[in-house]
Amino acid sequence: MRLMSIGDAARASGLSAKALRLYDETGLLPPAEVDPVTGYRWYAADQLDRARLVARLRLAGMPLARIRVVADLAGRSGRAAPAELTSWWRQVEADTVSTRALVADLVALLDQEEQDMTTGTTATPRVRAETASYVEQGARELQCDAVRTEGGVYAVADGVGNAPGVAADVVGALESGDLGTLDASVARAAALVTERYAEQPDAATTLTAVTVTDGQALLAHVGDTRAYLVRDGRLERLTRDHSVVQTLVDEGRLTPEEARTDDRRVLIDRAIAAGAPFAPDLAVHAVRPGDRLVLTTDGVHAVLEPGVLTDLLVAGGSPQDVVEAVRGVVRAAGEPDNHAMVVVDLR
Repeated sequence: MRLMSIGDAARASGLSAKALRLYDETGLLPPAEVDPVTGYRWYAADQLDRARLVARLRLAGMPLARIRVVADLAGRSGRAAPAELTSWWRQVEADTVSTRALVADLVALLDQEEQDMTTGTTATPRVRAETASYVEQGARELQCDAVRTEGGVYAVADGVGNAPGVAADVVGALESGDLGTLDASVARAAALVTERYAEQPDAATTLTAVTVTDGQALLAHVGDTRAYLVRDGRLERLTRDHSVVQTLVDEGRLTPEEARTDDRRVLIDRAIAAGAPFAPDLAVHAVRPGDRLVLTTDGVHAVLEPGVLTDLLVAGGSPQDVVEAVRGVVRAAGEPDNHAMVVVDLR
């Protein structure tokens, strides 16, 4: 029986070595052999189908105990495994309906409490902003990135497919105002994409947008574009990528370093596209004069090492200085993708 190392098994199955060790410890996927001296794990080729099934079920969000049931049923006669999987998903859908109603009630309650707390309070002085931005085509055949810095909206979008106008259309449809206004404008932008690009089913874009008002940065985010906050020389990432590898990192199945080179890093599970989940993450962040907000497409943050990007973003100088510095370093790194960014310094 030919055995493969844990590293080879990880690459062949789509699971990380860390995940394989976890599934061994829980009895879900024990190795074929373990070296009695070194403790090194070895796997057989006929274990790969189970490993791949486990990887896909984990990606679907199934808990480990239920995965064990489905994996044990797989390969048996009849439809036991598909039936178990179908039953689990139907319960997830039912739970989601119940949870949606609960969350809606909580949102209404918290909104009312917020209104009660702010009624009669003195408004925070409006901050002024100095901005700079850029968009570069890089090595791509088409320019699909877009930025916006006018009308009280700061945004970056990264279009995909053979529709170079979709990102620009989306950022152009955004409206400033309160968080509800920004959220609603993203929904209208999604409807516009569905209508305008009906004949181009692969047309899609990611989006990160910010409006600043009354000492708050209001954020809407879909996909793997990013927002950062620079304060007192320190960088904080404000968004979470809506991607397969980010989910794997969150679950401890990939390290951030592994995610940077994983082949699945291009798989986005939320974007503005016809028929796709487009509802953005929403957030409110307190801001003050001296803060810097930075928005980037993945042609910037996926190309530059995190430490390099941090040094560039926290550096002194004007927004235009930062933009030119980042653009130059991305160019020097080979600019394999479209790349774009927006820098907003609050005064």
